[in-house]
Amino acid sequence: MRTDIFARLDREPVPPKIEVPRMTRTRLALFGGTSAFYLIVVVAVLLSTWLVTLDWKIMLFRPYQQWPELHAFLDYYVVLGQRGPTAVMVAAWLGWRSWRQHTLRPLLSLGAALLLLNVTVGAVKLGLGRLGPHYATQVGSAELFAGGDIFPSGHTANAVVTWGILAYLATTPRARRYLSALSAVVALGVGLTTVYLGTHWLSDVLLGWAAGLLILLALPWCEPVIAVVEAWVLAQRDRIRERLRARRRLVPSLPVASGGPRLFPAPADREEPAREPVGAAASHPRAARSRPSSDRLAGRARRR
Repeated sequence: MRTDIFARLDREPVPPKIEVPRMTRTRLALFGGTSAFYLIVVVAVLLSTWLVTLDWKIMLFRPYQQWPELHAFLDYYVVLGQRGPTAVMVAAWLGWRSWRQHTLRPLLSLGAALLLLNVTVGAVKLGLGRLGPHYATQVGSAELFAGGDIFPSGHTANAVVTWGILAYLATTPRARRYLSALSAVVALGVGLTTVYLGTHWLSDVLLGWAAGLLILLALPWCEPVIAVVEAWVLAQRDRIRERLRARRRLVPSLPVASGGPRLFPAPADREEPAREPVGAAASHPRAARSRPSSDRLAGRARRR
């Protein structure tokens, strides 16, 4: 009985079954609705509609001056939307999960999401070139094509993607619900914080929420590519391990002087003729003849 208990303890933990999200009808409907909302925001800003007017009203209201007591806390809270710190924290957690589950999918999914974020959001930022509230030049203008890079909000989109990937990779429905709620609260808070600090227009934040959500909804289309990359990386790892094992077999593990294996027999290992003990010479007949006895030595001494 005791042996069975220790045998169970020595076994490696069985990795949980990873459920790969699929592009269901609900996800397709959300993707279509979010895409339509994305286009509506872009067109509303391009045509300088009521949305741009609302942007200016909030900017002139200056929330950071209306509630200055929140400024110190929100300066730290907005870090949850910065790409560097959040990517490091989430990558550390997903790296541990990859090691426990013996799969590279969590890290590769994060890499694919961040790559899509940089390409899509970065392209729109540079293409529209909108200036931020602190650099606005004309009241009521959309401030487009002026060399800026704040539309859509990168902080907001990054918060949606970085924290939403935890819910996307959850292994149970309960964990997915809790992580979805947590990521939504963080993303909403980061977006509104940028409006409070005056670093983004409200329309920037709306488009950032939509951009981040579109990336999370499109990730199931990237799963086949992620699977191919994972298989290739694991194959390369196995090849490197085999090469290292082959080298270890050729090279001795310990030096010869410390008792390790020798490639050639040393001179000391050859057989040597057996030597007779010292006491055995007295019993040998030839040794007895060659050596004078004690009586003969005594007689010679008397004659002298």
